[in-house]
Amino acid sequence: MFQAREHRIVGILQPSYLPWLGYFEQIHHADVFVLYDDVQFEKGSWRNRNRIKTPNGPLWLTVPVLTKGRDFPPINEVLLNNAEPWARKHQRSLEQYYSKAPFFRDYAPALFEVLTQPWTGLADLNIALIRHLCGALGIATPLLLASELGVSGSGAQRLMDILDKLGGGAVFYEGSAGRNYIDETQFAARGQQVRYQDYEHPVYAQLHGDFIPYLSVVDLLFNHGPDSLHILTRSAS
Repeated sequence: MFQAREHRIVGILQPSYLPWLGYFEQIHHADVFVLYDDVQFEKGSWRNRNRIKTPNGPLWLTVPVLTKGRDFPPINEVLLNNAEPWARKHQRSLEQYYSKAPFFRDYAPALFEVLTQPWTGLADLNIALIRHLCGALGIATPLLLASELGVSGSGAQRLMDILDKLGGGAVFYEGSAGRNYIDETQFAARGQQVRYQDYEHPVYAQLHGDFIPYLSVVDLLFNHGPDSLHILTRSAS
């Protein structure tokens, strides 16, 4: 059973598909990380797609979802369009462009085992992949689901209530974009702090020519294996 404690650093983000390096830095930096699985799904967002590297530049891997006729469903109610063999296509793309990476054979089989399970829901897929990738990277931060915390509401009020539930005086570890919409005085009035990530993307050796940032973390993992966590955290604030 999870136990709250004082001054806990808490990260809260929507579960995304094969997320980028900064996502995992937030998880690693936090004492506990909440996967915000019951907020609105955004079309064209990172929830169901990410990028890998090819000789011709970045390639989008997109998970097809069924949202037609459904107005603004929460992420944990979005269903996959399994009429398309998307998982096998993604596996083949990863094999095609990373088979020569130094650590591909060490990490790909277990990743593909998770990826190609008979998933029906987007959130379940993303959460399973995030948990798996945390294990592969050596990140031990506890992951909780917002939908299981029993905290209702929306917006900043719900974020503050989640922080209260996870420990009085908690520090909310937010991405740099939060400066555009977070009212820190609201949090301060509750005895809470907001700390921004300000992630500086590291440069590391890749396949296929000049370095490209902001790819899925699998690019780093296949190229650098057990050194990946050190690389993705060394430039963090």
